[in-house]
Amino acid sequence: MIKRTVYISNPAYLKLKHNQLIIQEPDSKMLKGSIPIEDIAIVLLDHPQITITQQVMQSLMGYTVALISCDAHHLPNGLMLPLDGHTELTERWRAQLNASLPLKKQLWKQTILAKIENQKAVLKQYQKPVASMDFYLEHVTSGDERNMEGKAANHYWKHLLNDFQRTRFGESPNNYLNYGYAILRSMVARAIVSSGLLPAQGIFHRNKYNSYCLADDLMEPYRPYVDQWVVNWITKHPTKEKITPAYKKYILGIATQDVCIDGRQKPLMIAISTTTASTYKCFTGENRIILYPTI
Repeated sequence: MIKRTVYISNPAYLKLKHNQLIIQEPDSKMLKGSIPIEDIAIVLLDHPQITITQQVMQSLMGYTVALISCDAHHLPNGLMLPLDGHTELTERWRAQLNASLPLKKQLWKQTILAKIENQKAVLKQYQKPVASMDFYLEHVTSGDERNMEGKAANHYWKHLLNDFQRTRFGESPNNYLNYGYAILRSMVARAIVSSGLLPAQGIFHRNKYNSYCLADDLMEPYRPYVDQWVVNWITKHPTKEKITPAYKKYILGIATQDVCIDGRQKPLMIAISTTTASTYKCFTGENRIILYPTI
């Protein structure tokens, strides 16, 4: 079953009743919505006047729901996930922590190949030059020690959006991309916890201040899906630079986009769970390949 993303952008009081998330108007206590907790994957809080009870948070964590808080600029800046997301937690952590460096280098190579392939497919979709992407694909080595990812990204952004510079705090549409990637990262982190893996223990990313290194690894081949959605949005809304409620509603729909993974069509949110489950099997030696979607 495809679980739901709940986005709250107005003052609200959130409480739990009969295992339902109850959304009320704070002053009048008027009912604004009621959703079974078990049907939710992500709750996005985007207003300073939202009150949430401890009972709600406890129930959300019990169902491995990602709880996201947004800052004053309406960008996601906090993520809450359960510490215990799987019955075989310690066994799975042990397999992940014991993964050898050669294995992690091979898994990173697979990840970069999948990312560049999807970037190439996006360029093709918009009739942009792709010949250089073939060169980068041919020269990805174990651990991507020659940084083909970075070289491919330079070509990709230069042509996808006409000499666009992809920087975290750059001009629009960087803000659109940042918002989409933040939502994607939350979905990947949630799936990692559900698969019983440590989100902080990456296969390539290893920043000691980053609690979601593995999420940053596994989301890489999924980024081009966000890029597609952003390009389609700015094509229809070329003059809008600020993130609007309409854009937020639009980009949250990416969770249910059908993607092709392991020869089957699945909603993107389900595909991410397929990716994290296959990653665990690589750590145990049961599989040798991480399953990623293809555009």
